[in-house]
Amino acid sequence: MKPDLREALAERILTGDGAMGTYLYQMGFPVGVSYEEFNILRPDVIENIHRRYYEAGARVIETNTFSANLEKLSKYGLEGEMEAINRAGVRAARAAIGADAYVVGAVGSIRDGKLKNLRTLKVSEAYERQMHALLDEGVDGLLLETFYDLDEMRLALRIARASTSLPVICQFAVEDVGRTQEGNGMKSAFDQLQESGADVVGFNCRSGPNGIMRAIDSMTGPAGLPVSVYPNAGIPDYIDGKYTYSAGPEYFAETARQFADRGARLIGGCCGTTPEHVAAMAAALDGYVPRIGQSSAAPKPAEMIAVQPVAKQAERTSFIDELKKQSVREPSIVELVRERHTVIVELDPPRDLDIRKFMDGAAALKEAKADAVTMADNSLAVTRMSNIALAALVQERVGIRPLVHIACRDRNLIGTQSHMMGLDALDIDHVLAVTGDPARFGDLPDSSSVYDLTSFEMIRMIKQLNDGTAFSGKPLKQKANFVVGAAFNPNVKHLDKAVQRLERKIKSGADYIMTQPVYDPTLIERVAEATKHLTVPVFIGIMPLASGRNAEYLHNEVPGIQLSDEVRKRMAGLEGEAGRTEGVQIAMELLDAALPYFKGIYLITPFMFYDMGVQLTNYVWQKTQRK
Repeated sequence: MKPDLREALAERILTGDGAMGTYLYQMGFPVGVSYEEFNILRPDVIENIHRRYYEAGARVIETNTFSANLEKLSKYGLEGEMEAINRAGVRAARAAIGADAYVVGAVGSIRDGKLKNLRTLKVSEAYERQMHALLDEGVDGLLLETFYDLDEMRLALRIARASTSLPVICQFAVEDVGRTQEGNGMKSAFDQLQESGADVVGFNCRSGPNGIMRAIDSMTGPAGLPVSVYPNAGIPDYIDGKYTYSAGPEYFAETARQFADRGARLIGGCCGTTPEHVAAMAAALDGYVPRIGQSSAAPKPAEMIAVQPVAKQAERTSFIDELKKQSVREPSIVELVRERHTVIVELDPPRDLDIRKFMDGAAALKEAKADAVTMADNSLAVTRMSNIALAALVQERVGIRPLVHIACRDRNLIGTQSHMMGLDALDIDHVLAVTGDPARFGDLPDSSSVYDLTSFEMIRMIKQLNDGTAFSGKPLKQKANFVVGAAFNPNVKHLDKAVQRLERKIKSGADYIMTQPVYDPTLIERVAEATKHLTVPVFIGIMPLASGRNAEYLHNEVPGIQLSDEVRKRMAGLEGEAGRTEGVQIAMELLDAALPYFKGIYLITPFMFYDMGVQLTNYVWQKTQRK
């Protein structure tokens, strides 16, 4: 007879299963339906997925009941089927596995971190009825997952504890925890859950392995309970109308051992993971003896390491005032790059209300003679300060040209034209049109992705403003003067097809190209050869790495970025100043390879370490002998 789940977790590391919803999506089932209803409509499909995970090595199987509560099912008119859906979910999981595996009833957050006004009584009833249905059908435990709010988690845990003595696993959705204060807050949350009767605490969803590992490392002491981790397969990308995930099985195998070293006892996968990910983790953990204690000695995240700021200039001239003094307009970056090497540097807008470090970075880059500061538009669908506001500030206060990204995700046609008209009024005329990462995978997952426009249409319609014509086709009283860029990802299997897509963007009106970061000198040469026929300049992307962990995160979890094996080997194990020093050295070597082929250089600043951008900008001027 197998031990109960508590005893099993005390004896060994258990491998959990992977995603259900995204796996159904990958199999071709449409979004916008209740996947939980499949428990009664297509039990064969659900059972087959559970069986695949079991055969891959998973020994803890979640029921397909994450959103099978009264509140969520009511959106599909299925609240009357709640009990049947949950019971069928348990039966499908039980039928797919052997006697050596456990079935846990999955219970997801009802408020999703946003429905604060949803009455507690209503939420409590929804939790209680769902849990009772799962327990009555005979689960081995309950899994409360993807919770954003401690109060809601404690409410669900109290109901679970009043309903059963079976093990209860409590998992929070991890956003960008990992800083000391947030880590201590999470430690406190885990302590409170332990006091309330949780058997296992941990993290799932919202982040890949890197983010969850940072969350664990940030806590100043052990959780006091077994820890569970179910990371996403990196950050999703939206390609040709489909969501894809970049973190592969090999990476999950490697990080599974790292989680085990940090004390994790239950290790599975969330969005984007598949039976192949689970098989790789199970194989990596088979017989593995964790090196417990590594987390306390683990290096701190790169963002926590202090960097001495570059001194502010005593006085700064207004870029707008300088332009007004000139009879001839400042040359665009397209005009500049045709004459000499040109450097643009990306700085991420802050996620809070403090802009001091951002402004210091812009001033330091101005002093280093960077030609423009470029700012993303809520990249990775994470909420940041408006780049149009920051663009106006750096233009006025620092006197450096801003180049703002415009995402298709956040604004409909009305909002996009309004946004562009505002930029024109501010005399901000350099933009980059991008599709934008889907909102559902950012820090506000219940927000909507608009996508009224593709990046191709965005480019065309912005250039239409240059002709004095509104998006509606009506004439405007004057013409805009936008210089529009397009994004290009060369880190693909078929470079020729990517270039063909790029040609379409140029045909739509793109004036210049900015690439994703490249980490292989050979690929730099291939990109130069593949794009030499283009009629617009290409700014090759170079992003210095901050640490070994940063390198693995970018390679395995971020869409559009791929590191060479040599770069990963050189960065392995490096953290702090040593990591940044090696990252800058690698970037300099990549610049050596790029400068003979590209006059346009696009430097991307990691974690607001703008001194790295300053170093590399100065290096470009040194190599090109600019005075």
